[in-house]
Amino acid sequence: MKFLKKILWAAFFLVGLAFYFFLTCLPSPLFNTPTSTVLEDRNGELLGALIAKDGQWRFPYNKTLPEKFKKAIVQFEDRRFYHHIGFDLFAIARATWQNLHAQKIKSGGSTISMQVIRLSRKGKKRNFWQKIIEVIMAFRLECKYSKEEILSLYASQAPFGNNVVGLDAASWRYFGKNTDLLSWGETATLAVLPNSPSLVHLGKNRDLLLQKRNRLLEKLYIAGDIDSTTCQLAQAEPLPGKPLPLPQYAPHLLVRTYLENFKNKSGTSTITRSTLSKDLQIQVNTIVSRHHEELRGNGINNVATLVADVETGEVLAYVGNIFKPNQPEFDSQVDVINAPRSTGSILKPFLFAAMLGEGELLPNTLIADIPTQIAGYSPENFNKEYDGAVPAKRALERSLNIPAVRMLRNYSYEKFHYLLKKMGMTTLTQSPDHYGLSLILGGAEGKLWDIAGMYASMARTLNHFSNNSGRYNDSDFHPLNYILEKEKKKKNDDPMKLKESGILNASAIWCTFNAMEEVSRPDKESNWNQFSSSQRIAWKTGTSFGFRDGWAIGCTKKYVVAVWVGNADGEGRPGLIGVATAAPIMFDVFKLLKPSSWLEQPYDEMELVPICRQSGYRALDICEEKDSMWIPDAGLKTPPCPYHQIIHLDISGKWRVDSECESTSNMMHKSWFVLPPSQEWYYKSKNQEYKTLPPYRKDCADLNRSPIMEFIYPKKSTQIYVPIELDGKTGKAVFEVAHRSVDAVIYWHLDDQYLGSTKGFHQMGINADPGKHVLVLVDQDGERVEQYFEVLKKE
Repeated sequence: MKFLKKILWAAFFLVGLAFYFFLTCLPSPLFNTPTSTVLEDRNGELLGALIAKDGQWRFPYNKTLPEKFKKAIVQFEDRRFYHHIGFDLFAIARATWQNLHAQKIKSGGSTISMQVIRLSRKGKKRNFWQKIIEVIMAFRLECKYSKEEILSLYASQAPFGNNVVGLDAASWRYFGKNTDLLSWGETATLAVLPNSPSLVHLGKNRDLLLQKRNRLLEKLYIAGDIDSTTCQLAQAEPLPGKPLPLPQYAPHLLVRTYLENFKNKSGTSTITRSTLSKDLQIQVNTIVSRHHEELRGNGINNVATLVADVETGEVLAYVGNIFKPNQPEFDSQVDVINAPRSTGSILKPFLFAAMLGEGELLPNTLIADIPTQIAGYSPENFNKEYDGAVPAKRALERSLNIPAVRMLRNYSYEKFHYLLKKMGMTTLTQSPDHYGLSLILGGAEGKLWDIAGMYASMARTLNHFSNNSGRYNDSDFHPLNYILEKEKKKKNDDPMKLKESGILNASAIWCTFNAMEEVSRPDKESNWNQFSSSQRIAWKTGTSFGFRDGWAIGCTKKYVVAVWVGNADGEGRPGLIGVATAAPIMFDVFKLLKPSSWLEQPYDEMELVPICRQSGYRALDICEEKDSMWIPDAGLKTPPCPYHQIIHLDISGKWRVDSECESTSNMMHKSWFVLPPSQEWYYKSKNQEYKTLPPYRKDCADLNRSPIMEFIYPKKSTQIYVPIELDGKTGKAVFEVAHRSVDAVIYWHLDDQYLGSTKGFHQMGINADPGKHVLVLVDQDGERVEQYFEVLKKE
């Protein structure tokens, strides 16, 4: 009795062990082979792929199979596939008989399920014992997976010759199309290949491959899957030739996708459904290629272009660079969209909007445009000229450097540095002091990706202003995105999370975009506003120091287009300026996009106020020419016009007088627009309507007149270096002063020593020893001005 119990326990144990083996015999995952990184557009169209780490073209598992291939593969490999349980006893018996009769292995009798198991057990010998294991595992496979899933597993892992694995990769490599578009002849060709993948060799076996394919088509006809006409036409189709290269519509985004999502990961699907639109991507590629052919004549080898949807931040086209993989001299492998480059003037609109939003500026406020030196930093305008004073929006439109630096000094580069990081600029890795005032002129590097996202965020904030009842959501400022989200995130419009002010206010953004719309377009676009079909675009260009980077970024209510032009290795080229190289590409891309209405004005955050036409400040009563202008609410904090003053003229109106020399009853009182002398000197040469102050009548003792002379360089308490010439000798520092009178003579004195005189244009080169000095200027009327400065010794 005890012996019987032991036998029963042993039997139970063996059965349990066998059952445990049966349950656990399938590895998880079933296949752990590396797959190609595959990039699709938003509709599932293939944009490109990278070969798998093991050198195979093997696309990730695809659970969806075309009906044609299902019918073809079942008809060719396993006609009783839908009826057996993983193994087919009739097929095994038939194979055994055929092999005994032929005295060699002629048929294996394997089902599709058994072939899936064999593919998953790479390297296993093919013998009777392994066949038994395959049968058991195939049965377990059938218990775990549906028939459709087993077919998909087979199609994803079957060999198709050369280094091609899986139906999806084979369809693209041999026929250059998606599996859904395969004809019956093409489908039949692919169905017979896994059984004998060497048949696809171009130099041999072509007749055998053709015979196998046509026999399969005959079987499909007999089975009623195709009609006779389809069968004949399919049999007439040619066999595939040399393997085709896969599409490379967005190669730089493909590599970026791999690096950011798959390089350090394993066991995940390596297929990415991107936000790109294949048709738009191809069109933008064409535009970039066409312009590159022109640019390369000037030694400009690289172009990057980005198109994004404002509302979602989704990237619609991504051209990281030209694509010339066989010409390494072009550095076309560099993805410039994601590479830090000198920003030039492309950040100026952010400063303009920030100052408007904080009430430090109005759109037409006059900004000084004169020779400037601030703590040893001497910015220059691109054209090397000066306007004296220029409205802020005109300075933005013309991208003048000196007004921008002066604005940043007033705003604070520390605050601007913080603002840019908050808006999404990721490349500001140094402290604000590292960049200083050069931050606004390209002293910092930025990515086209970041800056395009910042422009899109500005437009998005403005678009949402009304829907948010005049309040703000900080999440409106977010980076661009190139991965399509299957489920859209719910908009964060919870009233409790909305704020009264934004990172940038809508009214400031609206004023900024309106100023940017008036930027002069390139020659081919110069008459754009005469055509009703033209788009209104807020746009800005930038050019880095040394002509190394040309930028152009444009924004509408719906889209942002960003373009960079230059050389990936940083080589500068004459003529490499944003408006001439990048802007034409940007405008050509905009022509591909559907026009949208202009941005909605945020009236709830703006006031209509009288503005002095000449100064751009809020108008005083004495401002004779006024304009009504919508300004941000914060602009009410700005001071009134500081440049208009009441002057007193004699009865002739030619001479200024005061109560010391003329009776008030004989005076004319007139409002006069007066700029500081240093600004007036340059301003009057560009503005013929500007009238200088009339001189005082000789008998008048002018005790309270405004300054008649003003230093342009150096400013008060300035520390300077005297330059060293090429021959090693100490050179001269050029000092400059402005005088209200065109014909004035100024006499120059340094430390009580007379240096000489100037007339009309007042500049003088001075060589002073290290130490502190005083410069005294006296004009022909005895007017005097002093300037203290210190010459520093160069170590």
